[in-house]
Amino acid sequence: MNIFTSLTKRPLRAAIAGALAIGLPAAMIALPATSAEAAQGDLDRAVTALRGISTMKADFTQTDRQGQTVGGVMTLKRPGKIRFEYEKGVPMLVVSNGSSLYLIDYEVNQVQRWPIKRSPLGALLDPSRDVKQYGKLVPTSNPDVVSVEVRDPKRPEFGVITMIFIRNSAAPGGLQLTNWVALDSQNHRTTVRLRNHRYGVSVADSAFKFDDPRRSSRRPS
Repeated sequence: MNIFTSLTKRPLRAAIAGALAIGLPAAMIALPATSAEAAQGDLDRAVTALRGISTMKADFTQTDRQGQTVGGVMTLKRPGKIRFEYEKGVPMLVVSNGSSLYLIDYEVNQVQRWPIKRSPLGALLDPSRDVKQYGKLVPTSNPDVVSVEVRDPKRPEFGVITMIFIRNSAAPGGLQLTNWVALDSQNHRTTVRLRNHRYGVSVADSAFKFDDPRRSSRRPS
């Protein structure tokens, strides 16, 4: 299950009109494979870059396969916590508390839960396990771009995530995550792009909690 596909299947009030190109970046055009040593080196650097983020905030845009786009702010905190707060008019929230990933829909008072390991985001939230064990480098046409694909071949239902980094000495580990493409087992693709990265910001653990709309919707007995 791709949690972002689940989200963008719904009509979004704030969706931008018109289809947008959501194909893989031009930098991912395949070239002859690099040497095993070079590939392993960049894979190690990608893991180091993700592990080097203690906290981060970034603006994001999320585009589904039909071209619907919605934006917001992503907040990340190690270990394993993430929050996608959507723009005004989108009554949804995606939050990971370190063990589970939640999709909260305040419009219909619904909460869906996935173990982190069953989401493509597991590679982002637990890079030591997912990237090192299931990741491989995808050759690119730009030496300043590093592309890493993560999938568990034994569990295709968990989906695939391809993370794109650019070399940036100001980012942790010298690589900055700019976007990723999540593909679920039904080949539904969602692209998330990041900009305006802020590292080392103060983030309280309360940012990864949420008001459960199911409680407020229950009638008194």
